[in-house]
Amino acid sequence: MPKHEVGVRPLHDRILVRRTAEEEKTAGGLYIPDTAKEKPQKGEIIACGKGRVTEDGKILPLEVKVGDRVLFGKYSGTELKIEGQEFLMMREEDILGIVQ
Repeated sequence: MPKHEVGVRPLHDRILVRRTAEEEKTAGGLYIPDTAKEKPQKGEIIACGKGRVTEDGKILPLEVKVGDRVLFGKYSGTELKIEGQEFLMMREEDILGIVQ
């Protein structure tokens, strides 16, 4: 989904992430009920800010970009509901890594 469809443009080093769905069953074939599932810690970047502003006013570009699949901490970011969809707004420093 392009960022203009979301209607939000993150500022500075903030990133808008949509969580990706977790597996419905375990490797052994058991189905996991919705009540036992944890929120996924993986997501896709939907929109990015321009970068972190340094003390001298320069902008350092982000290492991540729209479309990257990322890992983030369990309690990272702020949950938002935009146009009926759930997203997380977080800083780049909350991203643990990019999924290759």
